[in-house]
Amino acid sequence: MNLKLVPDNTNIGFVRMRYLAFALTVLLTIGSIALLVTKGLNLGVDFKGGLTMEVAFSAPPPLDRLREEVDSLRVGQSALQEFGNARTILIRLPLPDGGQDAVQKVVAKVQADLKAKYGNVSFRRTESVSGKVSGELIRKGALAVLLSMAAVALFTWIRFEWHFGVSTVVALVHDVTVTMGFFALTQLEFDLNVVAAVLTIIGYSLNDKVVIDDRIRENLRKYRSMDIGHIIDLSVNETLPRTVMTSLAMIVALTAMLLLGPDVIFGFTAAMLLGIVVGTYSSIFVSSSLLIALGVKSRAAPVETSRGERVTRRA
Repeated sequence: MNLKLVPDNTNIGFVRMRYLAFALTVLLTIGSIALLVTKGLNLGVDFKGGLTMEVAFSAPPPLDRLREEVDSLRVGQSALQEFGNARTILIRLPLPDGGQDAVQKVVAKVQADLKAKYGNVSFRRTESVSGKVSGELIRKGALAVLLSMAAVALFTWIRFEWHFGVSTVVALVHDVTVTMGFFALTQLEFDLNVVAAVLTIIGYSLNDKVVIDDRIRENLRKYRSMDIGHIIDLSVNETLPRTVMTSLAMIVALTAMLLLGPDVIFGFTAAMLLGIVVGTYSSIFVSSSLLIALGVKSRAAPVETSRGERVTRRA
């Protein structure tokens, strides 16, 4: 027995809802940009540089007191953040001068002090990144995202037409911007894992959009006298079962990872989960319908008149 979440005779008028979808897309994009400008991203040690320690306590510690105790060690001004739960704390410190030996001395000093005052304390991980390396990672991370989107635009332009390339890039910009706006809103740590998630979202969204665009192109040739709006609705509805099943399978797997997975991949999983939802929405409601605004028209079939002249018949 086959499981069908979307009936075969589904005929949803996505084009009819395009103005509402465009308005929502603009609001989400502008809101995300505003959050990025006003609140900014909570950059991890990968991008800010410094020393980060993930510490697990037996009971939730008072953050103000813990901050005072770490600062009293004279290892630099600390920044504390709960990580996953109230018992796990991220302690961020400026990177000391003197290389790796100095880093090890700071780590040992903090470990000894916290174990003496809090007893059962577990140091799960320690990371250190220099300012030079973090600056290079920011540049390479941003370059990776921009180059991937440029490659997407070039691919869709060559495979289809420029209209499809523009609509795909607009949808991808929306997907990436909303995902980053979510991190600005929640202040979840933005590190290299999240950059990897953003690149994965671009790839997933591209795959979804290419499937729909390919069906639109097939139907443009098949139904030459059909209105472009009807062709887009037909194409999206024909690919809807595949889109829904693929996205739902990803959402179920990512939700399980989000709830049961380790804290270290929480940001990656959250970015992926949001990106799949937003990417599916933009593929169905935004990217395809945007083709109408960009001027894509149905392929009119040439016919001959009684005098042997070839004219174009349109819907």
